[in-house]
Amino acid sequence: MMKNKTTNNKKSHFQSLKGQLLVAMPGIDDLRFNKTVIYIYEHSLEFGAHGLVINKPAVKMSFNDILTQLKIDNIDTSKTTVPQILLGGPEQITHGFILHSDDYFRPETCFIENNIALTSTQDILEDIAAGNGPEQSLIALGCATWIRGQLEDEIMSNVWLTVPADPNLLFNTPFSNRWEKAIEILGINHFYLTNISGKA
Repeated sequence: MMKNKTTNNKKSHFQSLKGQLLVAMPGIDDLRFNKTVIYIYEHSLEFGAHGLVINKPAVKMSFNDILTQLKIDNIDTSKTTVPQILLGGPEQITHGFILHSDDYFRPETCFIENNIALTSTQDILEDIAAGNGPEQSLIALGCATWIRGQLEDEIMSNVWLTVPADPNLLFNTPFSNRWEKAIEILGINHFYLTNISGKA
């Protein structure tokens, strides 16, 4: 009975961070996540958390490269707003995740929070290339994942700040400024953050 009560208490205190941003604290141990901003698109007590790094451009990969790899041709992208490709995280690095405004949807689209949606099928890439995609989008290769309870432990250890997601930051803010701008959403000047070690 005591074990069941403890489990129920954990469930009652669980708060999903789905649709929120994680901002890496200075001094994070894992250099892969140094000054990263991560959009959490899934978070549950049972299955842990999944997110996309939104401020690390994939400098060696372009949208046209992806179209070529997927053999999507006969499409003129010269008049299309082409999204830049980001390194979304160290897991599933061959998988593309398209985070976008909710003016576009397919049966596979997952609507998250604050007019943000996620689609991961080839169809959306074809639509973006043809000028029929969402008004705003970004493409992330790979994702970041946490097993059950791991993210909560890291937040308690001051590895991450949690920040409400801002569509303007997701789609319009220059990548090089996103870490600082995400911290400013909390009303904090990043110069005053102390270096605190953590693990991610």
